[in-house]
Amino acid sequence: MKFVFSLFLWVWACFTITAQENFYWVTAEQGDGIFSLLRKQGLDPAKHYKDFLELNKEGLNNGSALKIGVDYKVPVSQDSFKKTGVVVQSEENVEAPIFDKELGKMSLKSETLKEAVYYLIAETSELGDENFVQDIAKSVAADLMTNGAQVYIMDKIDASDTSLSETQKMGSYIETINKKYLQNSGKYQRVLIIRADNKVEKRNMNVAVYHYNKSEQGQRFADNIQNVFEKNSVSNISSTKAERVFTDKSSLYLARNILPAISLITLDDDAKTAQEKISLKTDKQKLASLLSNGIMNDYVDLEIEN
Repeated sequence: MKFVFSLFLWVWACFTITAQENFYWVTAEQGDGIFSLLRKQGLDPAKHYKDFLELNKEGLNNGSALKIGVDYKVPVSQDSFKKTGVVVQSEENVEAPIFDKELGKMSLKSETLKEAVYYLIAETSELGDENFVQDIAKSVAADLMTNGAQVYIMDKIDASDTSLSETQKMGSYIETINKKYLQNSGKYQRVLIIRADNKVEKRNMNVAVYHYNKSEQGQRFADNIQNVFEKNSVSNISSTKAERVFTDKSSLYLARNILPAISLITLDDDAKTAQEKISLKTDKQKLASLLSNGIMNDYVDLEIEN
């Protein structure tokens, strides 16, 4: 009898642990319905409405209405935008959702990129505008996520830490990206660096797209992005693709040691380089949209060929 009771306790404990892993609690606020509550948690209401009803049979009015101030069980799902869009702190190995309050306005547009994984690195020089680049990275991430992609934004490495060499700083990116690359083996995976060389304050900005000269996939990725930029350039000058290869040490070190193909985009408003690069209007949202289109074109074109 004692054995049977112990077995019962073990089974109950296992069931409890499993149940806890399948949901978490959220408090209903004024104006919340099931659909809006699920959206604010990064979930597609059409997919998870039924699961929500099953989890919360006892706490709903008339079978489907929420009560303000009451805690409800929200299903845990890998397709939540909290899971498909993640900021990774490489040095700390800590992850957090890219978006929080913005989730309520996001919805899945398609699953075109469901087999695609992207790693975004936003960088600025001492003269660059960090917020400008971070905003672009987040906008691109949102576009990719709402089309089904898994997106990782690599959190910036502390540039003021003089105890680390440039290669050591890049090493933390390499270790994290390669680990996730292996976890996502078999999927289409790309790395994109977005770098601001100075504060982009003028009406037009200069854009250049670079690739690693020993990577055909990286060159194709860069070309697809560049093609979109050139079609939307405010000038008639096209940059020379053949010259756009990595030359700086940090980008080369990263390209030689990470597993996914990589491309780099630089932004500036230096008049001296305007004739050598693609000229676009200084509009964060427009730039992010063009960048997303180029990224998606690379994936779609590859899928069509295969």
